[in-house]
Order: sequence, then structure tokens, then C-alpha cells
Amino acid sequence: MAGKLIIVPTPIGNLGDMTLRSLEALRGADVVCAEDTRVTGKLLAHFDIRKPLERLDEAMIGSRAAGVVERVAAGEVVAYCSDAGMPGVSDPGLRLVAAARAAGVPVEVLPGASAAAVAYVASGTVCPRFYFGGFFPRKATEQRAVLEGLRGLDAALVFYESPNRLVAALSVIAEALPWREVAVCRELTKLHEEVARGTAAALRDSFAARAEEPGGIRGEIALVIDAPGEDEAAADAASAAEDAAARAAELACEGLRTKQIAKQLAAEFGIPRNDAYALAMEAARA
Repeated sequence: MAGKLIIVPTPIGNLGDMTLRSLEALRGADVVCAEDTRVTGKLLAHFDIRKPLERLDEAMIGSRAAGVVERVAAGEVVAYCSDAGMPGVSDPGLRLVAAARAAGVPVEVLPGASAAAVAYVASGTVCPRFYFGGFFPRKATEQRAVLEGLRGLDAALVFYESPNRLVAALSVIAEALPWREVAVCRELTKLHEEVARGTAAALRDSFAARAEEPGGIRGEIALVIDAPGEDEAAADAASAAEDAAARAAELACEGLRTKQIAKQLAAEFGIPRNDAYALAMEAARA
């Protein structure tokens, strides 16, 4: 039999979501490589599948990917599973696939569950596009930079987050994107699945209170931030107009003529020439 690498998605919570193709692939593989052999071992035991298990996590995949690819080239059928969901989506499987593609060995990717896609649909957003950013950065400064960089993107924003950092993340989102609706999707497909939707500020306060209760906040979490809406566009336009007016006043104090001010405003703020000229005229009269 010719060797190949098979990327096998697993359920994100409910074992009933395991596909027949994934089960067939695991049963037919020579070996199953896993992000965590304990997690995948329980899955195999549940479906009465007995296969050799090898750990291949983030710390190991850089040094061992080439060896796995060599085994595939020699005729071995290797299945790879992450802890949950689609391998390669915010997990080390991506580097294994890249190594296999670079070596020219066969790769088969099976379709299956992904928390990002489930959260996007469950959030209730009406935007037909979404951007998946993987795990939300840990530091507030990095979080603000990411949100600012994505602010103008006409798409819902999807991130994974830890329950221990949820309240802090919502605080940064409330500060950076106060107009946006946010959905906190927790424990998707599991018994205690929850989708809480509201402004980031309201959700922050709600989950902050829950964090103080016995048990705190638990479970896997995906955040879905709505795409920019009309309120945000109006607020941004008003803020830009204020900034442009202040800049016009500065240029007028420097002695620039009206046409020069208008040209500078159009270049700096990207506003229409007529609007720039009106601000320049107003500044000249002040």
C-alpha cells in the first residue's frame, strides 16, 4: 500500500460528530500521531480502535516532522489528530502538512468539525465574511494592535480565548471597538453550550461577576466580533472630522493659505477636496 499522511478532524465536544470517513481513516492507519496521546487515546478507545499512538505536539513537531514524512514516503499510512477539531487550524498540524507538501508525499485532509466555523454561525452575525485570527494575543498592547489593524476589515472577527483571560480580553475589545456586538461562544456542541451576545462592555461586566462565583468561568471559548456597522462608521467619520478641523486650525496658525490648507487636509485625511476646502475656510475665518 502506498504511504500517505491523513489529517483527521475530531469532534470539538460531542463525540456524535465523529464522521464515518474519520473512523475509517483511523482504523486503516498504521500509526496515529496525536497532539496529546491521552486525549486521542480516549477517542480511539471510545470507538474501539486499537492503533499505535505517538505524541506529536507543538514542542516536538519541528524536530520530528521530517521523520514522519520519511516514514510516509517509505509506505507508511500516518493519521494525525489534534486535541479537538480540524488539525492545522491554530495547532501544530499545519507544519506537518507543510513538511509533507514540501517533500511531495501524498496528503489527504478529511473534512470535519472546526470551532471557528461553528462559532461564526452560532454568533448570529449577518456579515457573510469572517476573519479567523487564531488565539487572541495574551498581552493587552498586542490585543489593541491586532484589533486596530483589523478595525477596517468588513468581516466578523473570530478568535479563540482562554476562560481565565476572557474578562480582560472583553475589556480591551470594549475599549478598542465600543460599537461592536460580540458573541462569547462557550463549550460549543457540549452539554453546557452557551452563546452570550451583547456589547463587549456588557459581556465584560456579566462574565466578571460570574468569575467571582464558585466554579468561575470554564470551557473552551471562541469570541466573534461583529463587522463594523453604521453607528461605528458615523462615529469614525465624526472623529475624523474633528481631527481634520483641529489640523486645519494648526495649519492656519502656521500662516498657510486656504488652498494650501485644503490640499494638506486632503492628503493627510483622504477627505474630498470640497470638504477639505470648507474646513480650510472655517479655520481661516477663526
